[in-house]
Amino acid sequence: MTVTRITKLAAVIATVALAALGGGFVSAAAPAPGARVTASSDGFALDGQPWWPTGFNAYQLATNWSVNWGCGAMVDLDSYFSALPPHSLTRFNLFQALAINRFTGQLDFGPMDAVFAAAEAHDQMLIPVLAPQDGACEDGVFKGRQWYVDGWTTMTPGAPRTLMSFQDWTRTAVDRFRGSPSLAAWELVGEPETSTCTDADCSWWTRSCEPGAAQVLRDFFDAAGTEVRARDPRTLITAGFTGGGQCGTQGDEYQFVSASPYVDVVQYHDYGADGVPLPGDQWNGLARHLEQAAALGKPLLVGEIGELAGSCAAIEDRASHIGAKIQGQRDAGAAGALLWAFVPDPRPAECTYDIGPTDPLWGVVEQFGSWGSGTAPAET
Repeated sequence: MTVTRITKLAAVIATVALAALGGGFVSAAAPAPGARVTASSDGFALDGQPWWPTGFNAYQLATNWSVNWGCGAMVDLDSYFSALPPHSLTRFNLFQALAINRFTGQLDFGPMDAVFAAAEAHDQMLIPVLAPQDGACEDGVFKGRQWYVDGWTTMTPGAPRTLMSFQDWTRTAVDRFRGSPSLAAWELVGEPETSTCTDADCSWWTRSCEPGAAQVLRDFFDAAGTEVRARDPRTLITAGFTGGGQCGTQGDEYQFVSASPYVDVVQYHDYGADGVPLPGDQWNGLARHLEQAAALGKPLLVGEIGELAGSCAAIEDRASHIGAKIQGQRDAGAAGALLWAFVPDPRPAECTYDIGPTDPLWGVVEQFGSWGSGTAPAET
């Protein structure tokens, strides 16, 4: 990651602000050596070589209707991974619900095992997401503030599509898949926020953000991250932040939570600013979060880039917009980019984020992904 004099000055200022929030640099919990994927202030390395990963969010990879309840359409795993450019990165759902056989009610890892086996066969890399913030494709329950305090450690009696607490699911999943050579990083919760629900549906327009929200989220990453690192000392942990000023990561809180020694990689999710490389405002925009990541010496992965196309816009125009966006983000210091979202059954007659097998965005993924000497930005 390039760090200019301005960015270095911003890092000093941000560090002072972080100290005021109670955060700081902690290196004792850094990943142990030996993982294929490592992270530093310069970005990622894969097998010791600089790596600027691109790829897709393919949330439904573990869907198998003959076993689980699924999440989207089934994917031909060998076709998907073989079509990816070499050294690509895929983020996908490793939710507890997808490990439960809907006919027997017991754990059945067959569909998840198949994802890892196919990725390994084609030497592609994975970020498994262990749970969703909104409960989609899981138990359907939004994770409010109290869940991050202690709900993640307990099993809710009668909760649909679950057999254990999130804490136990994390232990189970990490123990099973920690040895995979395709494992790039663990992601605890996709798009975490510590909002307080004020109605039964936890509607977004009625949620509140109570004082101490950032501390609650930081405590969660410290505690849950300890669980992951104890079982898998080498693999990176990424925080799947939306980055748009959500409860718990607003303004300087983003850096305070990201300073957890169990957050190795931060994220930003990019929607609604088509063709704009650095969207958002001065408090919660991508440029600000890149400064905060640099201050912490941690890479920032743009974990989701989504633009609507189909009936509302040409997929060729979308590819051009996203190509310009990724170029600008890489130039600004981002460490990689993943597109939302691959599906095997795109709906061209509708306005969606669907990226099908023949979408021109596959060419964008190939264009910007890089691995090997000379691919990392030089530090100045």
